Amino acid sequence: MADLNASALLRRPRVLYGLVASAAVALVAAAVSLQYLEHIEPCPLCILQRYAFTFVAVFAALAAGLRGRASSALALLALASALAGAGVAAWHVHLQMYPPPETSCGASLQYLLNNLPMGRALPRIFLGYGDCTEVNWTFLRLSLPAWALFWLIVLAAALVIALRRR
Repeated sequence: MADLNASALLRRPRVLYGLVASAAVALVAAAVSLQYLEHIEPCPLCILQRYAFTFVAVFAALAAGLRGRASSALALLALASALAGAGVAAWHVHLQMYPPPETSCGASLQYLLNNLPMGRALPRIFLGYGDCTEVNWTFLRLSLPAWALFWLIVLAAALVIALRRR
């Protein structure tokens, strides 16, 4: 009987949005934990992926809390954030698989954060100095960016399912 109730709950878009938000928060927490417990310094592309997960979490949580068009619009923003993050993660995986002769991820994240008004207010967990081409941690033979890509695609798929159920 409980299995039927769980299945019925998962058919509700707002429940799916809440689960997506919770998963995104848990994934950012896992990344921050790895940073501090394993002393893995994130690179600028890692930070952009954290932003994507954070935006997915915020927009999905808001979508779960609202009804109607506002909920759908926020879910679409969460989906766009997941897809943008997946694009960054895919590029990051590519850089790790085929590192260029000279490593650079573009303008340094420190430069971008110091020159953007929003960047002044961000906490330390969103600053990174690591090398984008370095694979410094794996689980089941996948690097952190590969896991980020996987989870961003999963979250995007869940958001698409929830949006279709509207």
